[in-house]
Amino acid sequence: MSVMVDIRSVHKSFGSLDVLRGIDLQVRAGEVTVVLGPSGSGKSTLLRTVNHLEKVDRGEISVDGVLMGYRRAGDRLHELPEREVLRQRTRIGFVFQNFNLFPHLTVLDNVVEAPVSALKRPRKAAVDSAHRLLARVGLGDKAGAYPRQLSGGQQQRVAIARALALEPKLLLFDEPTSALDPELVGEVLDVIRDLAAQGTTMIVVTHEIAFAREVADTVVFMADGRIVERGAPDEVLSAPREERTRAFLAKVL
Repeated sequence: MSVMVDIRSVHKSFGSLDVLRGIDLQVRAGEVTVVLGPSGSGKSTLLRTVNHLEKVDRGEISVDGVLMGYRRAGDRLHELPEREVLRQRTRIGFVFQNFNLFPHLTVLDNVVEAPVSALKRPRKAAVDSAHRLLARVGLGDKAGAYPRQLSGGQQQRVAIARALALEPKLLLFDEPTSALDPELVGEVLDVIRDLAAQGTTMIVVTHEIAFAREVADTVVFMADGRIVERGAPDEVLSAPREERTRAFLAKVL
């Protein structure tokens, strides 16, 4: 399988705080990579650098062979204009921890908005697609509702449908269940499981260890801005080589 995401020597600091310290990671097309680690380890920042929501200080990231946020001229990288970065982002779906739905739009219009405004799709085609996507995430009967009328789990499933509406090459999930009540977590993870079964390329930051064991092709454990360990779920979660990984799993399992 081809490499969909290629992260090379990525560094990121906020002031004097080094958040990412030389990250190298490849994600193959059709695979699910789950990123685990304690709070403050750099997981969410790494995710945000993939679609250039955060600019890297050093290193580079390519998605489907395209350099994110920059163009290369000889040995130098030049930052792209914002409109070109936005165009690049349409190829990457991002599902946030806190849903980020537009409260003044119906569920249907939340899903329709990006294909129409960013991709200039005809509204009728976008609406037809949105209805199919809402049915796919189990919310076909909620098209006319507003986000405030939905549970957290339903809002997050709308957010997933919205991300899918752009037909992205890659889906990024930043702790998609951490803002949910425990009884609602399963309905969101079920949707992500279905996407994995259909061969969707995904990077998922989560604390859901059982989900990682079941769905991930690769598990990455991060601490202090570095990748400490990576491998198949059985290797990393059942027989970790690194003491830092063992200590983390002992606390969360």
